[in-house]
Amino acid sequence: MAQSIRVSSRPPTYPAPEFPPRKPKLFARTPPALFPVLLGLLGVGLALRKGLDVLALSGGLADLFLGAVGAVWVFAVVAYGTKLARRPAVVTEDMRVLPGRGGVAAISLGGMAMAAALAPFAPRLAAWLLILSLLVHGVQAVVLVLVLRPLPQPARQVNPTLHLSFVGPIVGAVAALALGWTEFAALLFWAVLPVAMLIWVLSAVQFAREVSPAPLRPMLAIHLAPASLMATVAAQTGQGGLAIVLAVLAGTYLAILLVSLRWLLISGFTPIWVSLTFPLAAFTSAMFTLGWDWPGVVGLILALGLVPWIAYRVFKMWATGSLAQRTNAAEA
Repeated sequence: MAQSIRVSSRPPTYPAPEFPPRKPKLFARTPPALFPVLLGLLGVGLALRKGLDVLALSGGLADLFLGAVGAVWVFAVVAYGTKLARRPAVVTEDMRVLPGRGGVAAISLGGMAMAAALAPFAPRLAAWLLILSLLVHGVQAVVLVLVLRPLPQPARQVNPTLHLSFVGPIVGAVAALALGWTEFAALLFWAVLPVAMLIWVLSAVQFAREVSPAPLRPMLAIHLAPASLMATVAAQTGQGGLAIVLAVLAGTYLAILLVSLRWLLISGFTPIWVSLTFPLAAFTSAMFTLGWDWPGVVGLILALGLVPWIAYRVFKMWATGSLAQRTNAAEA
């Protein structure tokens, strides 16, 4: 006997909208995308310190700039720490998307850059901050591996943000040099060099197979950062020949990016543009470190114009709440 199918004519019910709309708790949706641009600003401050020294000018302006950016970085860390304290698992949700993945890694990288900024004035505080940042970064890298393992293959593809998580300790090497820890800086350099080379090779192979989607193309600039930072560290740890090779590699890649600028930025301004900030600052510092002053001055002028402008746009989006929405930041 055929069973009769009962069809309900009642429309489906949905929960009534909240009125007034629910407001998230304070800092509950702090976007990790804040931290790459803060890393870029810290990098500009460190490059400015080197540039003013090369030009025989007072470094007070650079120190003032670093102090102001450092205060914002501390506030952002407190904000994200508050979010994390409410629900620690929120960090794994942030790391499932590319902007959050790079942003979480940039938190501890910012700590390393802050250590480099503090080293001339408070070496003991800088040393503790560097050690803590390296430990946190190591934990973050392990968590990222655990987060990526169950994701589908497209989400686990090699991408430039992997440099932040797995080559990021090179920023710690820069801070170590500022503290006079030359051997430790060399150790970090040799530890991350093969990892950076592997990511470059795999990224080149992947790029040859498929072109990056237009909205994600600014992330390609991240490849410039490790080459520049490793050139800086190599030059200061007695690896002069290797430093030149890395600096030439960085300069060649920057030239390719500049030639491809229209293609790179065709989607217009998005929070992904933060990927342009810290690589440019790192390249500028590398030029000054190797004594290539004119490229350094040009890079510094570009960085002083571009990075604060991007930071202003990003901070404005943070203030209105749109940064969290556009980068899919998780809510605690």
